[in-house]
Amino acid sequence: MFVHGYDSCRHDVSAITSHLSPDIVESQGVYIVSFDRPGHGESDPNPKQTVKSIALDIEELADQLGLGSRFYVVGFSLGGQFVWTCLKYIPHRLAGAALLAPVVNYWWAGLPSNMTGEAYKHQLPQDQWAFRVAHYMPWLNYWWNTQKLFPGLSLIAHSPKVLSQQDVELIPRIFSIRGEYQGDEDRVVPVKLQRYIARHLPWINYHELTSAGHMFPFADGMADSIIQALLDGNKGPS
Repeated sequence: MFVHGYDSCRHDVSAITSHLSPDIVESQGVYIVSFDRPGHGESDPNPKQTVKSIALDIEELADQLGLGSRFYVVGFSLGGQFVWTCLKYIPHRLAGAALLAPVVNYWWAGLPSNMTGEAYKHQLPQDQWAFRVAHYMPWLNYWWNTQKLFPGLSLIAHSPKVLSQQDVELIPRIFSIRGEYQGDEDRVVPVKLQRYIARHLPWINYHELTSAGHMFPFADGMADSIIQALLDGNKGPS
């Protein structure tokens, strides 16, 4: 089950399906589904959702679709938060999980403040302000990212400043098809924080991709590598 990221919907499962080898699909019997996260695509907002309810919703969807007693989950970017909740609340239902450039919260208690502070300073100034507003004044978040007096979050503004060289090259492909994996040139999610998380969670099979940005799932061969690694249990792309 694929969980999409920010500013996207269930159809963005194409990050995997459009580049997945038919040989893997047929030989392994791969069946990939996705859904619109609450408030995205054709899904209504769910202000009453909790961290636990998200995982239970995924479990219920899997049961409704007849995916079996155990299934795989893949979360891209902000969709990674859903995978974390599944690992916590329904681990007995998971055959495996993959986190693709999962977004990190700079205020997570388990991350060293000196490390998050350094990573935070590497973000665009407009993003630093947007994160401050979201954390300290969440009631102001919508206004901040819709007003025109100051630049809002770069992702919302679709600013090219947040893209790596590989991201820029992959953008045309994205719009034409309208373990944990992290690119070492990701400008959206700091690689340093992902390395720390991987070191302190030894059960994570961490794959750092050289010269890759945030959009690496769309690169040639990545879909095959990610799905095959899930099915194999250990191996991943390099």
